[in-house]
Amino acid sequence: MQPAAHHVLLLGGTTVAQALAVDLVDAPGVRVTSSLPVDRHVPVPPPGEVHRGGFGGPEGLAAWLREHDVRAVVDATSPFSARITSTAVSACAAVDVPLLLLDRPAWLPQPGDDWRPVPDLDAAAEVLRDGPWERALVAGGARDLGALGRLERPRLVLRVPRLPRPPLPAGCEVVLRRRAGDVDGEVALMVDRGVGVVVTTDSGGPGGAAVLVAAQRALETHSDVVLMAKNGVDAVYTADPRTDASAEKLDHLT
Repeated sequence: MQPAAHHVLLLGGTTVAQALAVDLVDAPGVRVTSSLPVDRHVPVPPPGEVHRGGFGGPEGLAAWLREHDVRAVVDATSPFSARITSTAVSACAAVDVPLLLLDRPAWLPQPGDDWRPVPDLDAAAEVLRDGPWERALVAGGARDLGALGRLERPRLVLRVPRLPRPPLPAGCEVVLRRRAGDVDGEVALMVDRGVGVVVTTDSGGPGGAAVLVAAQRALETHSDVVLMAKNGVDAVYTADPRTDASAEKLDHLT
């Protein structure tokens, strides 16, 4: 009788997670379950088993790991899914399941680019409010716009895969577009709308970089970009260090 396959939970919803699921599902002795956000549109479902929706916080995820005899968890979510990562760290520690966090290298500006790093959307709103731009493109999948939703200027073009939650700023334009990575489409959008600055997230990877390449082309060889840093933290912690003074930095995840 063959031994039971090692069950791996893949926290996904990203192109990196999709590619990893394809590789893992063909690995001998491995059973893969991909976890996807309930509202995330995935054109091609990942191979293997799929879990839709959340787990009920750290306690719920820990119980799910026990019940389904998970041997390892791989966090391949967006670098901005700080809550999911924190939940995975707590749950895996509680049930002694190994956790692997996949990270992607940050993007680097080119000569002449004006990139302004910020920790979150509220800080991005401050930069836009104080800047010289008349129109800004907000590219990404944020459902809550934070202080961006209260901006009076510059006027915003929201290029998003799904409608953000209100409030939306007066006079904004919403462009629903699910597929990332179309440089020509991004250039056309920026030129047609007269965009002077781009707000996006430093998620790494080739798909999201299209908006940065497009900004360089549309803004005549340089780009003004307000770039949100990954999670606003530099590593994985036991809690969010921005709000919890007791958070401890983890040297490794095993």
